[in-house]
Amino acid sequence: MSLLEKIDGPNDLHGLNDEQLAQVAQEVRQLIIDTIGEIGGHFGANLGTCELAVALHSLLDSPRDKILWDVGHQAYPHKVLTGRRDRLDTIRKYGGLAPFCSIAESEHDIMGAGHASTSVSYAVGVKEAMLRGAAPDGKVLAVIGDGALTGGVAFEALHNAGGMGLPIVIVLNDNGMSIAPNVGALSKYFNRVRLNPKLHKAREDVEEGLTKLPAGIGERIERLGPQLKEAIKAFWAPGLLFEELDLAYVGVIDGHDVGQLREAIGKALKADRPVVVHIKTVKGKGFAPAEEGGLEGMEKWHAAKPASIVNGQPAPKPKQNGSKRFAPTPPPQYTTVFGDAMVEECNRDSRVCGITAAMNSGTGLNILQKAMPDRYYDVGIAEQHAVLLAAGMALQGMKPVAAIYSTFLQRAFDQIVHDVCLQKLNVVFAMDRAGLVGDDGPTHHGAFDIAYQRCLPNIVLMAPRDEALLKQMLRTALLHDDGPVAIRYPRGEAVGVEMPAEIEPIAIGRGELLREGERVAFLGYGDGVNIALGAADQLAEHSVNATVADARFAKPLDEELIEQLVSEHEVLVTVEDGCLKGGFGSAVGEVLLDRQLAGEARVMRFGLPDRYVTHGKPALLRQEIGLTPEAIAEQVADVVLDPRGALQSA
Repeated sequence: MSLLEKIDGPNDLHGLNDEQLAQVAQEVRQLIIDTIGEIGGHFGANLGTCELAVALHSLLDSPRDKILWDVGHQAYPHKVLTGRRDRLDTIRKYGGLAPFCSIAESEHDIMGAGHASTSVSYAVGVKEAMLRGAAPDGKVLAVIGDGALTGGVAFEALHNAGGMGLPIVIVLNDNGMSIAPNVGALSKYFNRVRLNPKLHKAREDVEEGLTKLPAGIGERIERLGPQLKEAIKAFWAPGLLFEELDLAYVGVIDGHDVGQLREAIGKALKADRPVVVHIKTVKGKGFAPAEEGGLEGMEKWHAAKPASIVNGQPAPKPKQNGSKRFAPTPPPQYTTVFGDAMVEECNRDSRVCGITAAMNSGTGLNILQKAMPDRYYDVGIAEQHAVLLAAGMALQGMKPVAAIYSTFLQRAFDQIVHDVCLQKLNVVFAMDRAGLVGDDGPTHHGAFDIAYQRCLPNIVLMAPRDEALLKQMLRTALLHDDGPVAIRYPRGEAVGVEMPAEIEPIAIGRGELLREGERVAFLGYGDGVNIALGAADQLAEHSVNATVADARFAKPLDEELIEQLVSEHEVLVTVEDGCLKGGFGSAVGEVLLDRQLAGEARVMRFGLPDRYVTHGKPALLRQEIGLTPEAIAEQVADVVLDPRGALQSA
């Protein structure tokens, strides 16, 4: 039996020595390589935190002591050590372990996190609540890294933590994607300085002693005032940024040496002040293609695809047989279509540029980065700054496209309201991952953008039903000179339609009638159009020939089209892949009320329910919430057909 098989909870680590703990860490790493390489999931960052997770849980008494993992995609080792080892193969699967930390899943998950840069703020709040008697006192430690320190909210929290002087520990996990290392014997010496109050006082004594030197030297030094103090502090403290925020600094520690980690973090936990422990780890540690592949290898193996690793090595590419060689080409990914379109638009107009917040390949802007690097901007995990950068560019006549996932754009809501919409700036928001994204779950579903943007003046909202319309909408948005435009589109494969030879803009606020029928009218928005078309096909099998229209815009709506559909049909059905509360269907209802047509219309709305939808394959999630062609057709049939003609449940 391996050591890891004996670890059913964090307390089982407390009696082990450094050598045994190092063995547990390696066994955790091998479990992640074998399991995630088979089922897929976040990979590289987790391989880098195996020793850290083991060291933390060997020192702390979780859940009384609180460990707060930033983002959570570096917390698989934490899950393994806290009673979820045997369920790791269910992670990100429907009904299985959550992809990130989840307070509903384990008492050891202190906070839910899928968006970056939040752990230090949580730590400040948790510790302050303890000190005020709201909860039993305990140690509080935040783990931040993997680029999360580029987020502005992290610096706001560091500033507050230092100002309050709270005794928390902040482990900065530097894996080559954020802060540069500072190593050597001198760094080890400074570690002792940071946490030894006698040596901390010694620095103050040196400052005072220099001002008392004879022969007028002391007077000259005293006149230097702040300059002298900063010079001494710079010599004394390698982590000057943190020291200036009143945070003790320890670093740089080898993040793959359990003994060093336990010593440094153990001392930090005993300090009566906030301490930053800077550790150096390797993203993808123990897996050669990631560990030895430089930044490119780290990015490629940030996540592993299912069946991508066999016997600890990248799976060989399958050999093509004759039949597969002539198989039809699958539709392109929406992300790729957008990236290619951005290159076309930048070639067409020298004012166009692309901006991303640390998601170049995820948004497709890596295509622009490679083709035209001078028109590409990556600001790090800083969505607020990304939108403000776009606003500044727009003020001077550029045509910036801020390509940010729907869920991440929520973080820049104030900038959208106050800086872009209020000033009616020509900024385009390209929102990938709209709707249900699948395995990453509720923190990443693009559920709310229609609702939170529809209420804003001056903005145009549009969504394509296929890849050809996506390119047309991007062209339309960049030609629009009367304020911001937001385009939402889903993750994954597009529809597979033929691309037009020439990209023509479309009329703002005009929908499109796709099928003409009777009795039932479907009005879809974005990917909801394809669901509506499928529902119409289902109804056709029961002799109901439904009308299908594509709204194309959620703002401004095509009110004439809506009025026509209501006046000519018994039932109007809206379909969207966003939240129903305040969403596209609600907007259609408002039009009917404003035009005094509500009494004449029977309206059915389909979309995302008023709850956070779990993680799992999108097809399974749509079945759960009733957002499939079959489920919609069944409900519509119950309204327009008598019971004998109703469709049967799928």
